[in-house]
Amino acid sequence: MAEEFSTDGMLDMYLFENEQLLEQLQDMVLEQKDADCFDEDSINEIFRTMHTIKGSSGIMMFDNITAISHKLEDVFYYLRESHPENVPHVDLVEHVLTVEGFISNEMEKIRNGDTPDGDPAEIIADLDRFLDQIKGEGGQEGAKEPPKNVHVEPKQFYIAPVSTSASRFYKIYIHFFPETEMANVHAYKTVYALKEIAEDLLYSPEDIIADAESSDIILKEGFRILLQAQASEEEVRKIIGIGYDIEKVDVFECKAEEFLQGFDFGDEEDGMPIIDLESSVEVIEARAEQAEEGENGGQAAPPKPAKPAKPAIAPGDFVIKSREPGKQKKLAKDKPKGEKASFIGVSVSKMDQLMELIGELVISESVVLQNPDLKVPGLNLDNFNKAAAQLAKISTDLQNVIMSMRMVPLTNTFQKMNRIVFDVSRKLGKDIEFVMVGEQTEVDKNIIEHISDPLMHLVRNAVDHGIETNEERMDEGKPDKGKITLSARTEAGKVWISVEDNGKGLDREKILAKARKQGLLEEGKPDSAYTDKEVYQFITLPGFSTNEQITEYSGRGVGMDVVVQNIQAIGGTLDIESTQGLGTIMSLKIPLTLAIIDGIVMETGTSSFVMETGVIKEFVRVKEDMMIHEPNGEEYIMIRGECYPVLRLGKWYGLTEYCESVEEGVMLILEVEEKKICLLVDKLIGEQEIVVKPIPSYIKKVRGLSGCTQLGDGSIALILDAGGLVE
Repeated sequence: MAEEFSTDGMLDMYLFENEQLLEQLQDMVLEQKDADCFDEDSINEIFRTMHTIKGSSGIMMFDNITAISHKLEDVFYYLRESHPENVPHVDLVEHVLTVEGFISNEMEKIRNGDTPDGDPAEIIADLDRFLDQIKGEGGQEGAKEPPKNVHVEPKQFYIAPVSTSASRFYKIYIHFFPETEMANVHAYKTVYALKEIAEDLLYSPEDIIADAESSDIILKEGFRILLQAQASEEEVRKIIGIGYDIEKVDVFECKAEEFLQGFDFGDEEDGMPIIDLESSVEVIEARAEQAEEGENGGQAAPPKPAKPAKPAIAPGDFVIKSREPGKQKKLAKDKPKGEKASFIGVSVSKMDQLMELIGELVISESVVLQNPDLKVPGLNLDNFNKAAAQLAKISTDLQNVIMSMRMVPLTNTFQKMNRIVFDVSRKLGKDIEFVMVGEQTEVDKNIIEHISDPLMHLVRNAVDHGIETNEERMDEGKPDKGKITLSARTEAGKVWISVEDNGKGLDREKILAKARKQGLLEEGKPDSAYTDKEVYQFITLPGFSTNEQITEYSGRGVGMDVVVQNIQAIGGTLDIESTQGLGTIMSLKIPLTLAIIDGIVMETGTSSFVMETGVIKEFVRVKEDMMIHEPNGEEYIMIRGECYPVLRLGKWYGLTEYCESVEEGVMLILEVEEKKICLLVDKLIGEQEIVVKPIPSYIKKVRGLSGCTQLGDGSIALILDAGGLVE
């Protein structure tokens, strides 16, 4: 007996495949949301997507997902078959996105181990009303009503063979890609799809669900189906189709007699010889000689009589044995096909673990290369240095490969923002165009998880605060449509993500008045002394909001402070530019990755620090007469005619035994967001690849520190956050 069937693997496959389908569905719908209607290909694609999700959900017995996907399938079945006119396109887009959102939420529950208990009754009722509406508007002048799209629960797949004059019979051979996992489940889905049109349906192997080992048989020998249906070959191929799992589909129409013979055809049929089109002439002759020897008891065959003249061949005298599907005859002149790319899904947790091991490898490499035993005078290290250089090259290449595996494009994140703009603009009654630029920019997956929420806040603020109402834009003579542009680019190891709108911009005077009311302005400092950037930074403070009315999306003074906190947590910054009446640009500057960075190791007192190489513009030696000392204790230095504020690292963190003389130390000129500062340290150690480790949670957050790392000698160094020092 087959072992008890487990659905664990099926569940993983179900979630993976349907998540891919839902992402493609959302992208397709949002791309055509501003069109007059869906094109025919999109209607067919949405219908097939819902049909697939309905089938797989029925298999997994998620009834609510099955019901809602079947109802949306009904809508697109009607659109596909009847081609009604005057379909309210925006309403249809909303219905599709509502169903997509419901299914996504239910699948998230399944992924978290919860029960998918959402009630789709209200959404299904809305879809019923919408379907009645388009039937009423599109069904005039005797439009033909398509046959009802009936859903049958997936309990039994054998359908009573009721043959009519319109029935047609097919032999179907399906071959899956060799790397396809759980081919038996994919075969089951194909059977489930075909049953919608089937009058009679048989398949081999038969126990594709009860026996998990049937997957190996299907991959090796293919999956065979006998189908009786009132459908053309083209319609059958549309239902099956070649996709990411199916490599080849052969559909042969046959007679009823051949259909009834089933899968066991034997060597002869009805006593008629079979013509073998697969084997070579030599093989066929050798086979015939062996047969003759067998008939004569192993003795040589008697001389063959002269062949009689060939009689005329009447139709039906021979049965042609078709070539076995999937085995193409290889000719000498055939060129080998290029190797097909193959993919494998890997858990993110395993990738994180692999990244941590790479980090430990980098640390171990530093320990080996900086070992004090190597500093013995007179020691010949030529061979060691050659081996060390090779090791360093391999570890660097390994890091690059692992990092490339973790890098994912921002496409999905940007599409989520597209969905937010569509939903919020509809609820607020604003006509807004959404544009994406550079969505293929790749970022570390962990970075994407950190920026999704901040980006959502910025986009919603742009829709609510930034873009005016349609009436206000009309009064101001602006284009009818508001516009929000979400763009991404990479520059010097950083990713810039900008949210730009062409709305009313930030009101400087209004922000200053609110800041004065909350006591945020310095006493005696005139408003004109504040730069625009300083004024705009007020909106990122907790509890600060210029919206006088509290809405569903804004006005409570929360959001922007959370954005800044989340961005700073990954070493990023938020830059705000605005022109009143023209629009606002919110720019996030974030690192490409959080894992391994190039850094400069330095010492102050008895402590080691690391600074990211990208923010250090210059190392300089200075003299005391270049220093400027203010009465309030602040210090500045003149370098080549430019004045820089000075920060003594030892004094900043209250260290002991640090070098107080600027002439004995080293000045580092740091630049962050066009702000410059000189950092005084005791000495430089060198450049090193740094594995970023978080500061333990039991240590209070310290300004100017972003993490820690382990050096080659085993000591701990603190990683300096240039943004925190420059503020």
